[in-house]
Formats: sequence, C-alpha cells, structure tokens
Amino acid sequence: MRTLCPNMDNGNGLETVLEVPMPEESFTTTPWRAMKTLPHSAAEEYGGGRNAEIQLLLGVVGAPLIPLPISCSRHTAINQDINDYPTEASMAKYIVQQYIAATGGERVLNSTDNMFAVGKVKMVASEFIAGDGISMNCNGLSLGGSVMKIKSVRSNDGGEIGGFVLWQKRSDLWSLELVVSGCKISAGSDGKVAWRQTPWHQSHASRGPPRPLRRSIQGLDPRSTANLFTNSICIGEKTINGEDCFVLKLEAEPSSLQQRSSNNVEIIKHTIWGHFSQRTGLLHQLKDSHLIRIKAHGSNNVFWETTMESLIQDYRTVEGINIAHGGVTTVLLCRFGEHENHSRTKMEEVWTIEELDFNVKGLSMDCFLPPSDLIRGPDHEGAGDVAISDASARLATKSRNVYPKIGVSKVVDFNPQTFGEC
Repeated sequence: MRTLCPNMDNGNGLETVLEVPMPEESFTTTPWRAMKTLPHSAAEEYGGGRNAEIQLLLGVVGAPLIPLPISCSRHTAINQDINDYPTEASMAKYIVQQYIAATGGERVLNSTDNMFAVGKVKMVASEFIAGDGISMNCNGLSLGGSVMKIKSVRSNDGGEIGGFVLWQKRSDLWSLELVVSGCKISAGSDGKVAWRQTPWHQSHASRGPPRPLRRSIQGLDPRSTANLFTNSICIGEKTINGEDCFVLKLEAEPSSLQQRSSNNVEIIKHTIWGHFSQRTGLLHQLKDSHLIRIKAHGSNNVFWETTMESLIQDYRTVEGINIAHGGVTTVLLCRFGEHENHSRTKMEEVWTIEELDFNVKGLSMDCFLPPSDLIRGPDHEGAGDVAISDASARLATKSRNVYPKIGVSKVVDFNPQTFGEC
C-alpha cells in the first residue's frame, strides 16, 4: 500500500501524502492527475458512463450500514440461562457463545478499546435487463421464469481499484475513508448520527438511530458481531462453499423501519443472516436483504430489493483475536414494478486487510465528529435525515436501469437513501 503520490505538476517537487493508502496497482490504472479536478470534470476525464458507475459502486458497496443498532455493552456473554428461551433463540445464543470462544474469548474481546484497519478493494459492476439471454437467479427473488441478458460489463481493467482506512472505538463510533479510482467517500458515526460525504454530493445523515458499518461486521469486529446476533434465532443449517454452517436470522423491527423511511421512500423489510461454521465456530458468510418501495406520483410504485452476500475468509490472529483478512461481497439490485420493466444490476467487491491494530493511543472523540455541512431534516433533529428530492424519486420510477438513464448527480441523489444507507 503506497502512502505517497507522485507530484504530477513538478517531477522534482515533494510527493503528496495520501489520506488513504492506495494499492500499488492502482497507480497504473487510475489517472491521478484527475483527482485534483474531481468531481467537476469527472465526466470529461472518465466519460459519463464510467463516472456514474463508480458513483453507483461507492454509493451501494462503499459504506452500507447494517439493519439495526447494536448494544455497545462490553459484555458479550449470555448471562441468563439459555434454557429460559425458545428453542430457536437458545440455539442461537449457544452458537454465539461458540463464536465468542472461536474469536478469542470474552476477556480478550473486551480488552480492546478501539481498532484501526487499512485495506484494499477491487469493485466491478455488470447490468442485467429483461429480455432474451442467459438465465440468472435473483437470490431467492421470484422472477416468474423471466430471463436476463448482460447489457454491460466492466472488465477492461479487472474492475475499479482502491483502498480504505477504518477507525472504530465502538459499534456506533466509527469513521471510514474509501478511495476508488480517484473518487473518495467518507462516512462515520459519532454515536448520535451516522453520516456520509462524497465530492459530488453534500454531506447527509441517515435517518433513524446511528447504526454500525457493515464492513466492521464482515469479520473485523467480533464483539459487535456477537452482540448483533445475540437476539437472533437459529433457522437451520446450510452448506456454503463446502462448509457446513448454522444459520442465524435477525429481522429489523417495524418501528426501526418506520424511522428510516420517508415520505417518498418506504423500507418494507430488512433482514440479516449470519452463517457460522460448524467446524470452526467462526462467521463464514454474512447476508442481508432489504426491500424498498419508491412512491410514484401515478398509480404505479417501484420496488428495489438489495441483497448483499459476503463470504468471509482468511482468518488470522491479531493480539489474540481471530480477524478475517479477506473476503468477497456480491451485491444484487433488483428493480421491479412499473409494468414489468425490470432491471438487475450485479456488483462485486473483493477486499483484503493489509494492516490492523487495536488500542491505538490518542484516538479521541474528535476523530469521529461529523462534517460541518451535514444536512439534517427538520423532523429528525437528533438522528438526522437523508436529503432526497422529489425529482430524484420521479426519475428513479421512470428509468428502466440504474445509471444509464439517470445523470451523474441524480444517481447520487437517489442512491444514498435507497441503497447505501438502508
């Protein structure tokens, strides 16, 4: 991971210190000179299609949140007798206990005060539309036997390459900076409000109480993962990539979904599944899915289903804690409604952790302050509100595809609430 960028204006001048360390291969695929002019000349530098695609990737895969808040308690053990719970709940609590032991034990997990991680990512997207072509399964969504064909695939350079830095003090106190192909997204939570910021859109807060970053639950923060699934239920067993797993399921409460909804966007459901290996006790796959209804001005509504599956790999011990150092996340956006004009967009992110440390000295609350231009809605003074315009919702209901029909700014207006933060 390189921390210095060559001086493009003066070869003899000092190199620029990068805010986010970048993979070496990104310097051969990213036009670093364009970073100074983003976002105003992004369309000219990259071409509107690629720029819109990068924004879509960052908006959906960059900094998604999990369905519900997590208790910040440092005690992950189940204090009550698990036999006092229904069978499905008591089985889940027993599996969580095994997970705690597999990741290092409660004493070791509670000895960490904060975490710092540096990693690299590679993202790629492909779009599917209704029509003749190859069959494609939509992760459990009933397609009525329809088939899809590939409209566009980003494969000329193997995907968009980037890096990220994550700071976390607890599940609701975190800060993330992610740079992909010269475009940067920042996100964080100060314990009161979760927010995100991009060069092409004003800073905005997510609706409802602050929620943890999904990237942390992907094997980086075992204590938060254990606290998340403490109140889940065990719904059975499943074999994933040859690994026999127990499946734990957790549903977002209707009250939580209502807090996150707005006048134009209704979150119908948000479910998360944890697949824990029967062999190792570790989290093997994390999956979540949420369904959103966009209220159109006419009689037809548009529905979006976003499904994320993260295969978690390469566990290594860091200061006595078993941490995942790599994985693959596959995202599928399914749009349906509006007289059968469906669209499917598939995205994939491959990530690796290059550096990770615990108990970093001097990490204060000032490191998690939200940006000064944060937009907050009048009806959610404490938790904030996502800025989404009626025009963006109208565009979303009229367009058949995610980004070919919507301009660069409109993609970002629409995606932060409906995809990246829901």
